[in-house]
Amino acid sequence: MKQEEIKNLSLAELKEKVKEMTQLRGRLEFNHAVSASENPLSIRHNRRAIARINTEIRMRETQEAVK
Repeated sequence: MKQEEIKNLSLAELKEKVKEMTQLRGRLEFNHAVSASENPLSIRHNRRAIARINTEIRMRETQEAVK
């Protein structure tokens, strides 16, 4: 997920997206542990996307607290 897409989502949508992606990450890691996955880089991409979304959520919450 690109930063541009993340900025266009609302705070509620971002939180929902984090939940979905966290569940996906769990499934990816479990499947990779059981048998080697086709694309092990997908785990890294998913983890970094979650971090980007969490960063955006934190920035928005901080901005609201300052106001």
